[in-house]
Amino acid sequence: MPVYNRIAELHDDMQTWRRDIHKHPELCFEEVRTAQIVADKLREWGLEVHEGIGVTGVVGILKGQGNSNRTIGIRADMDALPMQELTGCDHQSIYDGKMHACGHDGHTAILLGAAKYLSETKNFDGTINFIFQPAEEGGGGADKMVKDGLFERFPCDAVYGLHNMPDQPKGTFHIRKGTLMASADVAEITIRGKGGHAAHPQRSNDPITAGVQLHVALQSIVSRNISPVDNVVISVSQFHAGTTQNVIPHDATLTASVRTTTPELRDYVQNRMQEICDGISKTFGLEVELQYHRNYPCTVNHDREVDIVAKAAADIVGANNVNTEAPVRMGSEDFAFMLEACPGAYIFLGARDEDHVYTVHHPKYDFNDEILSTGASLWAHLVETQLPRR
Repeated sequence: MPVYNRIAELHDDMQTWRRDIHKHPELCFEEVRTAQIVADKLREWGLEVHEGIGVTGVVGILKGQGNSNRTIGIRADMDALPMQELTGCDHQSIYDGKMHACGHDGHTAILLGAAKYLSETKNFDGTINFIFQPAEEGGGGADKMVKDGLFERFPCDAVYGLHNMPDQPKGTFHIRKGTLMASADVAEITIRGKGGHAAHPQRSNDPITAGVQLHVALQSIVSRNISPVDNVVISVSQFHAGTTQNVIPHDATLTASVRTTTPELRDYVQNRMQEICDGISKTFGLEVELQYHRNYPCTVNHDREVDIVAKAAADIVGANNVNTEAPVRMGSEDFAFMLEACPGAYIFLGARDEDHVYTVHHPKYDFNDEILSTGASLWAHLVETQLPRR
């Protein structure tokens, strides 16, 4: 079964929606315009619409033919990134410092396309909850929606999500059972020493020296404390100290991104970082404070739902174009919160071709509109196979 004919006919509409959203990007919990577009279209197509869930989230409810109490949830994220766009395309962001650099505009358009098709055909028996989520890019919008009663108010037997993947060929799907993506934590370390004149370092206690040693020691966690077959990343991405060349500063700060793939590794890395900070403090005779923030947990797919969505994907693009043993990715995804609260699965849709070579979060990235119909067909077919008419 290829892409649905009716959904292919909706391609121009989906592209128009996508490019309009791309041109007007909105950051975490600021997706007011995007949410309004989504809500208006869902209402136009006859769906029951609920707004303001998890601040700016939207849920559209569509009931099929029959009296089945089976339910399914499908989620798309809506937010953009705080970065400057350099694509030069006709639909480039009109706002400085805001850009749809991850393809959430495309994810939203895909789910809207599926909603329009399913509202026309209603070739299913049960209830679909179309979940349009805010603030995936660091804001934890999925967590906000779950805590706002998402699955209590809109029960789902299973929930599914999709992300475009520009490093994989266009029209292919990639998924795995168990952990698909890493957790995402932030370590903020403050070193408080004793400032003074740069010509007399013996009268000071230099936090930069301690910070350099701390950075090296943190890297040893991965290289010397973690098994080579386990996946852990510790990246010190910020190191701030000093204001001028002839003054030893009083303090320094380091910030690190920490990615792990199991709860056990997550606990170990946090504890080991604390031990290293304590050791640096004693070695250099200054104060080292670690603030460890647990942000997104690992994205862990459920086995049954992986089989279900992989079968639906194979029906659309062919089994040879579905990889069910995709490698674990060290990026993170707040859909993880939904998977902790409800069975489900997250799948990647390849987007790479000769015109789309930039990865997500690159200033020249743009969503590949040619996969819109593929993604919408996946969701439509998933619904029709999981909520069949009886």
